Amino acid sequence: MAVVDGESISMPVAVAACVAMALFYVLILYAPTVILRLPTASSFFDFLIRRFICAAISTVVSLVFTAFILPIKSRETSFILGVYGIRTDHVWQGVVYPLLLTSLIYAGSLVSKLLLLLESWRENGGGCSLFNDINSFVQTTPAWVLAAASNVSVWRNFVVAPVTEELVFRACMIPLLLCAGFRIYSAIFLCPVLFSLAHLNHFRELYIKHNRSYLKASLIVGLQLGYTVVFGSYASFLFIRTGHITAPLFAHIFCNYMGLPELHARGKGLVSAAFLVGVVGFVLLLFPLTEPLMYNDRTNDCPCWLGYCMWN
Repeated sequence: MAVVDGESISMPVAVAACVAMALFYVLILYAPTVILRLPTASSFFDFLIRRFICAAISTVVSLVFTAFILPIKSRETSFILGVYGIRTDHVWQGVVYPLLLTSLIYAGSLVSKLLLLLESWRENGGGCSLFNDINSFVQTTPAWVLAAASNVSVWRNFVVAPVTEELVFRACMIPLLLCAGFRIYSAIFLCPVLFSLAHLNHFRELYIKHNRSYLKASLIVGLQLGYTVVFGSYASFLFIRTGHITAPLFAHIFCNYMGLPELHARGKGLVSAAFLVGVVGFVLLLFPLTEPLMYNDRTNDCPCWLGYCMWN
């Protein structure tokens, strides 16, 4: 496990560094046309490939920059990666438990999907069609996987965006803030605020490219920002408690796939009941399923991941 020396950086420097990384993550997306003067992308595929490259550059720069200014006591690769939560130990715990916890918020959505599946099953003949449905699913899965793998939007939503955002806004920013002396819950609040800045460019796209009204664009982006702040707080909590980048990463991918939780479905009270039960379960299991000792061999009696409390 990577541990940082008793030295620290100042709070203004940490905040300035985090703001700079957030702005750089957004502004570099416009570098191809604004700075490099490249022609506008001829297709949606080319447009996203450019953005993938820009996001990758921004992420690498942020990782190197953070490693440079953090008082890490060893410059060995394993130590630096450990600070970022990039680890090979306790991987399955870092994936499974946070996914189980996150899925509780989507209990209503999952029940709704199950009810739709059962309705479709009954309409198609019940048990007689079950074998045919399973057989059809098995046969079409390879084609579906290949189609998804070649879909640039799938790569954006489930690979590039989650990986780059978690590395920049969790792996880089949280160590900086905690090393500067910010309390854990202050870092949990600050990171998602900066995380929301990375989504402000959506306003420009809605207002200019999609010709939405100023009010409508503001309402849509406002809702998105509210959601990113809530999710960003949760992702930051997962990273601090587990010390594993896989925890917020796979939660991020799952949330991108599920979208907003379904609270209610007309004529289906079971969906609302499932949502409420899921929320109660989430609250009750939030701390037990993120117990640091489940993700680390030792924590030195720290209330969070080994090393973070030492910075305070």
